[in-house]
Amino acid sequence: MSGHDEARLVAAARAGDGSAFAELVARHQQALRGFLRRTVGHWGDADDLAQEAFVAAWSRLHRFEGRSSFRTWVCGVGYRIARDAKRAHRRAQARDADWLDVQNENDLAPLEDRIALADAMAALPQDQRAAVALCLGEGFSHAEAAEVLQMPLGTVKSHVNRGRERLLQALKVRDE
Repeated sequence: MSGHDEARLVAAARAGDGSAFAELVARHQQALRGFLRRTVGHWGDADDLAQEAFVAAWSRLHRFEGRSSFRTWVCGVGYRIARDAKRAHRRAQARDADWLDVQNENDLAPLEDRIALADAMAALPQDQRAAVALCLGEGFSHAEAAEVLQMPLGTVKSHVNRGRERLLQALKVRDE
């Protein structure tokens, strides 16, 4: 494509001509997808990132100054999106690892006991389970749980006491 043809398509796309932008996409998507596939390493992710890059290019087309070719510019947009996605992925992995570490530190009970407790909680009626989860699991006061659940205070207290008894029975634990 000549520089004149590309400049004409860019100008038309800037004026809101979607078909002109579609032509730019058609002419440059293989280059962008190929570049991102080699950069990212996973074809599906690269294709998703290329699509994001073209969406971003459409919204940022007013920033394209024409000092380089459209292909060069859109590859730069794609590279920055891929770089940001990789950073976000690393941050999410670190956050997940930290969360798992905290969970493992807090989970002093053996796995079998945690599974039994989860099963026993699942067997409770919904309102009882919610009251027990808030008061016994999350440390809410009965009054706070009543506010959250929009129930009378006495009902929440009953749900907590009955739920606690049912859990102790299901787990075969004596109340001491």
